[in-house]
Amino acid sequence: MPIRPALLALFLASTAQAQTLEPLSVIDWLSNPPENLPGTVLLEPPVTQTGLQPDVQVTPLEALSPPLGLVSSSVTGLPVDLWQNSDPARLAELIARVPVKASPAMQRLLFTLLLSEARPPADPTSPDALLMARLERLMQLGAADPAQSLVQLAGPTDTPDRFSRWFDATLLTGDEDRSCTALIAQPHLSRDYAAQIFCKARRGDWPSAALTLEAAHALQVLPQDQLDLLDRFLSPELFEDADYLPQPANPTPLTFRLFEAIGERLPTASLPRAFANADLRDVAGWKAQIEAAERLTRIGALTPNQLLGLYTERKPAASGAVWDRVAAIQRFDTALRPGNSDGVADTLPEAWTQMRSIGLEVPFAELFAQRLQSVPLSDTRAENLRWRILLLSDLYEDAALTAPEGPDKNQFLTALAQGDPGRAPSPSPLADAIAEGFAWSAPVPPDIHALLQNNHLGEAILEAMTLFAHGARGNLVDLTAAIATFRRVGLEDTARRAALQLMILNGA
Repeated sequence: MPIRPALLALFLASTAQAQTLEPLSVIDWLSNPPENLPGTVLLEPPVTQTGLQPDVQVTPLEALSPPLGLVSSSVTGLPVDLWQNSDPARLAELIARVPVKASPAMQRLLFTLLLSEARPPADPTSPDALLMARLERLMQLGAADPAQSLVQLAGPTDTPDRFSRWFDATLLTGDEDRSCTALIAQPHLSRDYAAQIFCKARRGDWPSAALTLEAAHALQVLPQDQLDLLDRFLSPELFEDADYLPQPANPTPLTFRLFEAIGERLPTASLPRAFANADLRDVAGWKAQIEAAERLTRIGALTPNQLLGLYTERKPAASGAVWDRVAAIQRFDTALRPGNSDGVADTLPEAWTQMRSIGLEVPFAELFAQRLQSVPLSDTRAENLRWRILLLSDLYEDAALTAPEGPDKNQFLTALAQGDPGRAPSPSPLADAIAEGFAWSAPVPPDIHALLQNNHLGEAILEAMTLFAHGARGNLVDLTAAIATFRRVGLEDTARRAALQLMILNGA
């Protein structure tokens, strides 16, 4: 048959051609691996270099708690295992005491740490230690609303401790109906008779509230001053002509709200910062609202836009103190219309002086930098002030490109805003320490280096923040170390803004 000879000839020809090609060696194959491998085909897997048993770490699945935070880690840039390998007690101590009052950049960083989505350390003996520390510091900073939101996300009725923090926060934000509803449904969440009485009354169950108060009197489970306050809360008609109650030195949020309910509202200026949140509600006067907003904005617990909204709400009714600030801000805000550079130059110095007198320079910069950026001023002093305000804002890098002529300090600030202060003349020992921190060879302290090596990132950042506070008070070695640490862990923006604030606000 004619087909078979043809096939045989074709087979012999292909065999002869194959024999003329040299086989592919093992080395050639590794150097030029075949293309289009199936997805399940792997190249040579890693091979151990010793005969010892490999070190395998095993983590039970139940030990990994879900991440908890108000801001996604993808937004903050911090990993979810930020706290994972640290001791909860040590973290709680650092969170409680890290000082941030004098540095808006450190305030922003601390809020980021407290609110970022992250897993707590695996510690079955104290699973809520880190959460409680975060809530306590948020309340200490005056951030009652974020504290309320964080504990609500965690599960506010899961434990009595969580409920206690939630209840306090809602009392100051005016959202106590939510926590009271939960307490009435689950009375075991709080053994405080005063809380039970308050919540029953808030929900309209006056007979039950009165009965609980009678039981508290009979059992003497509350101090006498608390019983007197609750008597007036439930039966105000019996005390219409009575003298005012003595003001407590350290009221709880519940005591504060009870005094408010009987018409004897306590001033918040001398109380812990969190109580200022109560003055943001409509029940407080405009002056009290402004002063509370200033107090909270100064620590970073309130956004500057909320403060500006209060400043511009209406015309000031008087003069002096807070009213002079309101008037100065309103005049400057009005002057910032397009084509009015002379008006800006006239009103900017007074507005800046007013805000500087209460430590609100950085919030002022954040409020007005965007509009100030496009208003170059002919007056040299006003232009220099405008430029430095821009350096205190998020626009500091853009501002560095248009530095005005001036002393060596301007050159240093320009270089610092661009992350290379070492290239400019140093105007002071403080500037020397800052420049050393930005040097590529700046060492990280050994103890912080060890924390980073062991993946204790959050703890290392808190330690660096403590060093920065020491440096801002004059320990320049610690200042250099803190800046070097921030840059090592990728917090370049924090390092630059903190250093710029230190140089500009301290007049160094």
